[in-house]
Amino acid sequence: MKVENTKAQMRKGVLEYCILSLLSAEEMYPSDVIAKLKDAKLIVVEGTLYPLLTRLKDSGYLAYRWEESRSGPPRKYYKLTPVGRKFLKELDDTWDELSQAVKKATRNNPS
Repeated sequence: MKVENTKAQMRKGVLEYCILSLLSAEEMYPSDVIAKLKDAKLIVVEGTLYPLLTRLKDSGYLAYRWEESRSGPPRKYYKLTPVGRKFLKELDDTWDELSQAVKKATRNNPS
């Protein structure tokens, strides 16, 4: 198994959490989400992001609104719903527990 496959799976595993966290701070247009994820070294393309946004919206965690654009078609801006905020809080707690467990499990692992 190649390390790149494992790294990609690890990134995919935290992507929804990162998207919800970004959208908890402010509503965003999908290309803004992609730019912020790229800045964080979580490379994402539109073909990955849009299905995730749709799934999160269909689950009730996100809502969107349309805004007219001066340079093209209307834009869809996403934001967290109250249900999404509650879900994100649960993910925050889970992430804290998981990261502590991983640190504990790997701390004494000689590399």
